[in-house]
Amino acid sequence: MQANQFAINFTTDQVEAMKAFYHDTLGLAPMTEMGDGAFATGGGAVIFIDGHSETHGPAKEPQRVLVDFFVNDAETERKALEAKGVKFIRKEGKEYWGGVVSTFLDPDGNYCQLLSMAQQ
Repeated sequence: MQANQFAINFTTDQVEAMKAFYHDTLGLAPMTEMGDGAFATGGGAVIFIDGHSETHGPAKEPQRVLVDFFVNDAETERKALEAKGVKFIRKEGKEYWGGVVSTFLDPDGNYCQLLSMAQQ
């Protein structure tokens, strides 16, 4: 396989709340040429938000797929998102590989993470 692009497609029964979260709260840029639920991640990947007839309620296993946002400073980004009401379930956890991870929830309860390399 030779993929031309990578995307994550979140299906939800609360499409407008999820779009608002990824656009207004996280600040991801809309990619209107791909639809009104498409957002650029800054790393070339795209996040799509859309409904699905079989999707109901919050994520059943939110840890199954982790959406990682690589940032320069996880603590600074966490504080900015908390000021916007984002709930974090892990704050600046140090990993054996040298990184720092802060985990937060989107409106459906999916796990999203801020990742940065440990500051020396």
